[in-house]
Amino acid sequence: MGYSLFEKEDGADVDLTFAEVVKSRDLRLWEGFPLMLANAVKAGSFDYKKARAHLKKQAQKMCFDELLSLSLALYEALGMEFTWASRLPKNGRLYDSFLEKLKKSKETKVCGVILSPERLKNTFNNYFKEEERGLSELVAMKEDFGVEYALSQVFSPKQKELFFKKLKGEKLTKTEREYYSRAVRKKVMALANPELHRLAQKIG
Repeated sequence: MGYSLFEKEDGADVDLTFAEVVKSRDLRLWEGFPLMLANAVKAGSFDYKKARAHLKKQAQKMCFDELLSLSLALYEALGMEFTWASRLPKNGRLYDSFLEKLKKSKETKVCGVILSPERLKNTFNNYFKEEERGLSELVAMKEDFGVEYALSQVFSPKQKELFFKKLKGEKLTKTEREYYSRAVRKKVMALANPELHRLAQKIG
């Protein structure tokens, strides 16, 4: 079973596959769970409630929730900012514990299974970064003048440069990270706000 199995395919029951991954207690699959989750959500093929419903035993449901909290903690530890992540349920206590261990590179235990922080991070980075580069190139190729113009109305040239560097996953310098956090990130979050989109369409 490969990590890229969550490309959206006709007839594929992704939610059932998630349940099977949880029930397997397979170390390699659990190490790849955060990557699988990110791919599935990106493809629009993950439904938390449906996936959980496929698990009949309460212990399995708890393992599923633990893996979900671990995934969200891993994204945070790696500095990945996914707008959809905040919409997924998480156990606050477990999330904080996982995040602390991941940041300190300590072994993490999920339902009695010991997971290596290095393998979790490497599995996600090695596969996801490769996919993101391809996605960024596709976005750049398809970007039309309308989007370019709209971005120019919101961001200064320097801010727009940092926006695209962040989109492509390129490394920022300490100064760039501080400037992005101070001046660019707030604008990006505002642009991503669906309520703001709705209001803008009303008065535009």
